[in-house]
This record gives sequence, structure tokens and C-alpha cells, in this order.
Amino acid sequence: MLNLLKYLVLPPVINALLIAVGSLLCIRSHRRLGITLWSIGLLSLLLLSLPVTSAWLHSGLQQHPPPTGKDIRRAQAIVILGGGRDYGAPEFGAEDAPGNATWRRLAYGAHLARQSGLPILVSGGRVHGELHSEAWLMDQALRHSFGLEAQWREEHSRTTRENARYSAPILQNADITHILLVTQAWHLPRALPEFRRQGLEVIPAPTDFASPPPGGIIAWIPRAHHLERSTQAIHEWLGKAVYRLLGSS
Repeated sequence: MLNLLKYLVLPPVINALLIAVGSLLCIRSHRRLGITLWSIGLLSLLLLSLPVTSAWLHSGLQQHPPPTGKDIRRAQAIVILGGGRDYGAPEFGAEDAPGNATWRRLAYGAHLARQSGLPILVSGGRVHGELHSEAWLMDQALRHSFGLEAQWREEHSRTTRENARYSAPILQNADITHILLVTQAWHLPRALPEFRRQGLEVIPAPTDFASPPPGGIIAWIPRAHHLERSTQAIHEWLGKAVYRLLGSS
């Protein structure tokens, strides 16, 4: 139910609903309200598709720079969070594979592992009851594509909060308290407090920073890619608000 509600309040569904309701109200003689809702739906859809808008929405989320050499030397392990999967990827023999966001995290996690020699924990479960956990897919990708392997797999989490809740005992049982946390730069503001709430000392290790908008008129031309990026940022802002409201529950 929560997942369904999430999709209903995020673009482009919320914009389409406003346009549909506005059109219906116009037909039913509520012309002024209908035109208002229709206009809000259409204009907000176009606005969220602008490169300048997606960049602005991400700017407040990208708070942490990459770790320095001193930061890396403080860490005892690297934690890579799952960021979704592709179902039945034909290039991998029609097997499930890590999604693009997860590949980016794996690439940076592997870079840090080679640089530091630190062990890796991958975190991600089965959101829809899939055969393999996301952590299993990540471990396979590390082995076959990066020549590394995860020391630990956390395979039960379905949310960022659960990533932290289920990873912490694995790390603490190994006497690990200081970690490099690898995820997208825009996801770290939501993920960091969750891991710190579990008593871990967390060193941010962001990747996949949103690019600044291009110069000139291109920055003001709506594009589907930037609608997706804006939706991504809104999802994170809403997620932060929800986690704050729920507190430590």
C-alpha cells in the first residue's frame, strides 16, 4: 500500500491525475477549478522536466564530498547499498542483474576496495519475492565484473532503513564500527542517519553526482531524462520527511 501511495504522489502520475481531474471538472461545469488543476498539472510536468529544475532539486541533497585518503584509512569496511535490479536482463542470459544505480555503486565500491584493501558488505533483499536477493546479484557482479567478492551479504532488507537495521549486527559481530557507506550522492542524506542510528561511525562515500545544468537555452528545454531526475530527487526529499516523522521506529 505504501509503495502504491508513493507512486501516486510522485511525477508523472500526480501531474497526470491533476490534468485528468481538471479535464473532468471542466466537463462537469466546474470550469474555473478544472482549468486551474489542469494548468497546474501540465505546467508542473513541464517545469520538472527542465534541466535547471532537476539540478536545483538535487543541489540540496548532494551535501557530502567523496572521502579523502585520511577518511578511507579510518574505515574498517565498505558497505554498498543496493539500488534496484533489472529483471530478465537479456545481455546477462535473461537473468536478473543489478540496475544502473546499483552498478554505479558497485563500481565505486570496487574502486575503494582496491584502493584500501577493505572488506565489502553488500546490502539488499527481495522486494517482490524474487529468486535471488539483490545482495546476491551484487556479489555476483563484484566477482564476475570487478574480480572482487563481498565478505558479507545482507539479504533481508527492502528499504534504506532496513539496509541499516540488518547490516549493523553483521558488522558489529565482526567488531567493525567504522564504515565507508557507498550510495548515490543524493541518497546519502537519507541513508547516513539510519546507519548512524545503529551505532556505526559512518564515512560518506557518495557517487553518481547529478551534473549541473547545461549552459544556454538547452537548460530551459524540457526533457524526459530530467523529469526522471526530478522525480528521483523528490522521492528522496519525501523519504527524508517520512523517516523524520517516523523517528526511530
